Amino acid sequence: MTIKMSKNKNISQWNYIYFIGIGGIGMSAIARYFVANGKQVAGYDKTPSKITDELTLLGVDIHFNDDVNLIAKPFLDATKTLVVYTPAIKKHSELDYFEINKFTILKRAEILGLITKNTFCFGVAGTHGKTTTSSILGHIMQPEKATAFLGGIAENYNSNLILGEDKISVVEADEFDRSFLQLSPNIACITSVDADHLDIYGNHNALLQSFTDFASKVSDTLVVAKGIPLKGVTYAIESDADYKAFDLTIESGKYIFDVQTPSEIIENIELYLPGKHNVMNTLAALAMANIYGISLDVIRNRLQTFKGVQRRFSYKINTNNLVLIDDYAHHPTEIKAVENSVREMYPNQQVLAVFQPHLFSRTQDFVDDFASVLSKFDEVLLLDIYPARELPIKGVNSEWLLEKMTNQKKKLTTKANLLAEIKQSATKIVIMMGAGDIGLLVNEVKNELEICKKTTV
Repeated sequence: MTIKMSKNKNISQWNYIYFIGIGGIGMSAIARYFVANGKQVAGYDKTPSKITDELTLLGVDIHFNDDVNLIAKPFLDATKTLVVYTPAIKKHSELDYFEINKFTILKRAEILGLITKNTFCFGVAGTHGKTTTSSILGHIMQPEKATAFLGGIAENYNSNLILGEDKISVVEADEFDRSFLQLSPNIACITSVDADHLDIYGNHNALLQSFTDFASKVSDTLVVAKGIPLKGVTYAIESDADYKAFDLTIESGKYIFDVQTPSEIIENIELYLPGKHNVMNTLAALAMANIYGISLDVIRNRLQTFKGVQRRFSYKINTNNLVLIDDYAHHPTEIKAVENSVREMYPNQQVLAVFQPHLFSRTQDFVDDFASVLSKFDEVLLLDIYPARELPIKGVNSEWLLEKMTNQKKKLTTKANLLAEIKQSATKIVIMMGAGDIGLLVNEVKNELEICKKTTV
């Protein structure tokens, strides 16, 4: 795939691509893409992870200390190296070096925009549901040889990149740092516009304006969840819309429903994902693919083989005696969707929620909403706030959040004590939620609980 760069350069003139923040879910998808296209790729990240391990196996040279001396010599040639960085990086000596020495430096969103500029681009935007919707759409479009850049690991492909050809692309249109304004989508959807990233935008109105700006960049068709105040093709569940899901039933752990489009009805769509929010995500992907020209019968058949996205209501243990679920939910709306899903799947069971808040600013902005939705669980174990890119904010901590919760059973805990706390609970349904390193912790919990189960049999 050819990318027209600034200064009238083509991607073919760049032999080396260096990533600052290469372990990020969005950055690593682009890194995989360049490896697949024969480029030499290297990068820095703060900590090792499963993603960096997998990139290393692909031949990517990665180090974990911010030190120019650790960068391989070929990547220090400004005439041959393109530098890609994530805006989550604030201060970085390697980035300073590249700037001082006049390397071509692009944000992740800029390079993604250039990669997809000359393709037929599907953009999936919204404060919630982007990863699942884009993964479903990428799966539907995979037989059409679309390339999909995802913000999560699709179970069908065990990757955040579905590699196709250079004609069609599926991209998560990320509102963080107004990144999605770098894209040139032909068909796009907006799943939700709830307040988020207020550390970037300042207020909800500024966020809404950015979605309006994104909508203006869509060349062909904009698809919007009903209720979003933007003009476009609408979709909804059991409500009048251009694409409407209706007659929802649950059978053997799957949804079965019908869809009415502007011109026809398709019956008995099967979805192996819990929660009505995932029916909405599926409906958005279906609408986009159908508008593009994929028949509803074909879409229905492809949906039957979609396995989901890692860390989106992912079952780590699923037995009669214990269920352990892992989810990326880190915003009150997402936690509410998880709670609704688990009540729907296990209506008569007590549920223990383990939550790791993500970002001091997000906790501060939505503390009352977090407290309200977490109070709906029967038991809650609350970990410390995961800071990610932020410094602490005075008075903003997990103890403050805990005090606002109304649960009879709620407790602060630590990573070291978490397993013991879970074992002490009589609940059989455990959900671990958050966007921080709880995603790594859940695997440790899974392994220990399985060992305990074996020793008690």
